[in-house]
Amino acid sequence: MLNKLKKATLILLAGITLMASNVYGQNQQKEFPITTAVPFLLISPDARGGSMGETGVASDPDPAGIYWNPAKMAFIDKGMGFSVSYTPWLRQLVDDIGLGYVTGYYRLDDQQVVAGSLRYFSLGDITFTDYEGNPKGTYKPNEFSLDAVYSRKLTDNFSGSVTGRFIYSNLTLGQNVQGIESHAGTSFAADVAFFYTREISINRNDAWINFGINISNIGAKISYTQTLRKDFIPTNLRVGPSLKYEIDNYNTIAFNVDFTKLLVPTMPIYARDSITGQPLLDEQGNQIILKGRDPDVSVIKGMIQSFYDAPGGLSEELKEFTYAIGTEYWYNKQFAIRAGYFHESATKGARQFFTFGAGLKYNVFGLDFSYLVSTDKRNPLDNTLRFTLNFDFEALRGRRR
Repeated sequence: MLNKLKKATLILLAGITLMASNVYGQNQQKEFPITTAVPFLLISPDARGGSMGETGVASDPDPAGIYWNPAKMAFIDKGMGFSVSYTPWLRQLVDDIGLGYVTGYYRLDDQQVVAGSLRYFSLGDITFTDYEGNPKGTYKPNEFSLDAVYSRKLTDNFSGSVTGRFIYSNLTLGQNVQGIESHAGTSFAADVAFFYTREISINRNDAWINFGINISNIGAKISYTQTLRKDFIPTNLRVGPSLKYEIDNYNTIAFNVDFTKLLVPTMPIYARDSITGQPLLDEQGNQIILKGRDPDVSVIKGMIQSFYDAPGGLSEELKEFTYAIGTEYWYNKQFAIRAGYFHESATKGARQFFTFGAGLKYNVFGLDFSYLVSTDKRNPLDNTLRFTLNFDFEALRGRRR
């Protein structure tokens, strides 16, 4: 039974990337979730952001914050550090599928920081079979991305960053999928991000207003077969503000809001024969589009088109935005309590959940926990504990002295 569940998971993930166009072509709904290849790039990898409703584009910088907004790293107040995170996946079904995340950063000078990260998603052990059900061997499908980040202060309050990313996805390990020989998919991508922070005064107490924007995974389409068809990777826009307020010398509280949108085309509604249900083709042999726009476009055009191509018009475009709110309370900069809420339209994925978490910070390391409770459709992270361990090399060197 366990192998069957794992196999079903593999089919789900591979099917999204290999057969998305067929699913859309057969569906006549006006609104439907957007799918892309390598969706593991959209899984929030760290416990701090995950416990604040999956917000972080404008929160205070930390070693694991490269995913949310790498431009924040220019304002990190330490010289060097790294973090290790782990996120179980489908924990209630299997025990060997999960996402690992390792980050590190180094400050070059007062203005510049370089950083890197490795994200590794393992689907555990999966037994492949032939058409007759005979086992063909047990394999370990996996995906990973490797990042290199450069973050720089452009002014005293404003920073920018660029990230280069290599993406590797090996879901089928060379097996035939519906008679088609498959191979690992690879792609190169980039992130462009900005971060603004300003200190203000509220009721004579110190406060900070932050604003961030991150466009991630701008890169080449990916394919798992030798066919000409390639799928978009999840180019994603994340934008939002944050407010941190110092209540007194021992207590601070922060509020974050993130808005996100996938910058890839929305699949159109295609014309079909009213009797046979078969697709209608034009003189060039292409499917006739009833509503929406042709999704077979370049990456850059797809990013631009994603703001006006939904078959349902403006109302559907607005539903493609998700929003999340999160709060973080610190006592004496040593103990934190966090909570948040994430909302996605019911016709665009229906992810709606609350998150909770806590954090402990010592001289050398900090430990963050996150817990998710879904309120609508079942979430792969429902009732799952995630954790992140942060290390401060600067503090470690100080202790050795």
